[in-house]
Amino acid sequence: MVNLRIRDHPERGSGTVLAAGLALVIIMAMALMLLLAQSAVMASRAAAAADLGALAGADALRGLTSGDPCTVAAEVAARHDAVLMSCSEGAGQTVEVRTMLNARSMLGAASGHARAGPPP
Repeated sequence: MVNLRIRDHPERGSGTVLAAGLALVIIMAMALMLLLAQSAVMASRAAAAADLGALAGADALRGLTSGDPCTVAAEVAARHDAVLMSCSEGAGQTVEVRTMLNARSMLGAASGHARAGPPP
């Protein structure tokens, strides 16, 4: 009968270390994917707030709704958890809006930009 001792097998337990390392790599990759997905969702929400704010501001500018166009755009952006960063009324009854979400992610703040009105 052969007597096998631990010191005779220097690679004993290396599979456990390899599995633990692989699990750590997979967890880190998933965490990175979740952060990137969160930033994509935040960017989409900021863009939607800018789009809706610009459309509401353009309606106010054309007289379809009452109120100052930039004030109306700010109110609509606030309803979507965003802050109006800039608003300008352009020629031809256009409104250009920039928004930033109140919620911040680990990758920074999300911002959106939109213009509403007839084509230039």
